[in-house]
Amino acid sequence: MRMIKISRFAASIAMAVASTAVVAHEPEKSGGPAIAVGETVATVFERLVPNIAGKTLTALEVSYAPGGKSVSHIHAKSAFIYAHVLSGAIRSQVGDEPAKVYRAGEGWYENPGSHHKISENASATEPAKLLAVIIADNGDVLTVPEHQ
Repeated sequence: MRMIKISRFAASIAMAVASTAVVAHEPEKSGGPAIAVGETVATVFERLVPNIAGKTLTALEVSYAPGGKSVSHIHAKSAFIYAHVLSGAIRSQVGDEPAKVYRAGEGWYENPGSHHKISENASATEPAKLLAVIIADNGDVLTVPEHQ
């Protein structure tokens, strides 16, 4: 097994993801923006791409409890994303495309700077999980909640 040394950049991403998870469990404020509920995000891989200067490949595992959802968010202008459903079913809407349900084994891509309007568990009774593989500029914040 090859061990991967975690860089300061990876540590900062992990801290950002951890802080997002804390915010994800705050109750929604009356009249305020939607808050993520029942979402857990974990960095499973992060590495500079050796043959593409200035780019980092990051893999995130997003787990949704039954009925869980992410807050609407904008992806970095440099971030190209492939999402692959590992288990359950995920409802996703990117930009002005219609919302679609993806089941285990299915996936989709998101172009740089995409507005991810809906990302949620399509089931109120079963958990769901996806793997997001992202290539972005080194140091870019990968997602920003829509309300910021």
